[in-house]
Amino acid sequence: MATTATRATAAHGAGGKATKHPHDVPPVLRVAEPPAELAREALVLNNRSLGWITEAIAGICEKPMPKWWWPVFLLSAGGMTMMFSLVAYLIATGVGVWGLNQPAAWAWDITNFVFWIGIGHAGTLISAVLFLLRQKWRTSINRAAEAMTLFAVACAGIFPVVHTGRVWYALYPGFLFPVPNANAIWPQFRSPLLWDVFAVSTYGTVSLLFWYVGLIPDLATLRDRARTLIRKFSYGLFALGWTGSNRHWCNYEKAYLIFAGLSTPLVLSVHSIVSFDFAVSVVPGWHTTIFPPYFVAGAIFSGFGMVLTLLIPMRALFNLHDIITTRHIELMCKVLLATGSIVGYAYGMEFFIAWYGGSPYELYAFKNRAFGPYWWAYWSMISCNVISPHFFWSKYLRTSPVFVWVVSIFVNIGMWFERFVIIVTSLHRDYLPSSWGYFTPSWVDVFTFVGSFGLFMTLFLLFIRFLPAIAISEVKNVTPQADPHHPLGGAKGHH
Repeated sequence: MATTATRATAAHGAGGKATKHPHDVPPVLRVAEPPAELAREALVLNNRSLGWITEAIAGICEKPMPKWWWPVFLLSAGGMTMMFSLVAYLIATGVGVWGLNQPAAWAWDITNFVFWIGIGHAGTLISAVLFLLRQKWRTSINRAAEAMTLFAVACAGIFPVVHTGRVWYALYPGFLFPVPNANAIWPQFRSPLLWDVFAVSTYGTVSLLFWYVGLIPDLATLRDRARTLIRKFSYGLFALGWTGSNRHWCNYEKAYLIFAGLSTPLVLSVHSIVSFDFAVSVVPGWHTTIFPPYFVAGAIFSGFGMVLTLLIPMRALFNLHDIITTRHIELMCKVLLATGSIVGYAYGMEFFIAWYGGSPYELYAFKNRAFGPYWWAYWSMISCNVISPHFFWSKYLRTSPVFVWVVSIFVNIGMWFERFVIIVTSLHRDYLPSSWGYFTPSWVDVFTFVGSFGLFMTLFLLFIRFLPAIAISEVKNVTPQADPHHPLGGAKGHH
């Protein structure tokens, strides 16, 4: 078959004039631009250069911290000190300084443990699951979310250890680890509390390695930009000799993909195992098979709530509006809406199963949650977790950073109340009315929990002070300059 150019030449030679052939096509194929309503907002606004991205992110930890940083850091460090002082007081005095007693032998301690483990779930989801699903919008928020995961696990790990009372037994070999001690006592492998030890320690270890591997290229950037010998040595030590060569990038991407694959099952398994603390028991209100997926959805819900609570102020204080854009906030709000709807469905399904199962004890446990002495906690949970996310059906509201930040705080409050309702309302009324009680937290309970936020914020403030809070190399990968099919990336002509 003759080509277009051949047919045109033949037409000129025969009659001196070019004639159009019905099968002729223009030599350049022009693709129409998509309609404006289908165009997506760029992940880095205002067509920022690669150098600007490096300067904006690396400059945060290279320049002196703003004036607000020191007061907030000192306040957080004070809260952390208070928490460790109260833990020392607890160990020296005994668990009686807490408000728990029979029948509510679990209360704020395990509530806080489950709350902090849930907070850490968003980091793994953003880093691993969204990476495997090739969601490019994760690049601006994954580093801070991963760090938040580590700090939340650090806060969570304190409570199950100190709630044992005799902490030294919890730390001895043979109590939580399968090593026999002098009395030949072995751990009870059928106890979900021991499952927690392996699940949470595995989760923390893999999350730490995943976070560190992602940091290596950015640590090399800070090393090359460092102006003092101490900073150059410190960043260079942890950069592991990174030079940005093709071999290094190949190994880095393989390792990152492997860690993403290892971390993805942890998103589902860790909070499922935490839910087994309750689901494998025979206590009315706990003995239900809906707990594992319900806890996982709730963990992602609370984790994204905390990510928004931290990143929206950081975005404003460090002027990162072009990197953490309104689109990022809107997409996280959609995740909150989806997971909040799942959690709301689980709340309703719990009541349905309690009625459908025909057990009067199970049905009473749920009626007691909604209309018993702790009705205020239950309806606070419903208001924060079920009602507040549905404001995000409105595009105007989910693109308003101030409104989103307020709702994210309500989500955090609601998810703490959820754990409190599950634990305390299922225990405080036993089968015999003579065994009924009412849990009231002591001042040690309250201030230990408040102090755990001090530990969390102290670690997060140190993180943004010394390490890049946003993944520099990953943000650059989603810019037009990194796309070989884009004119800014070196493409010529039309594609």
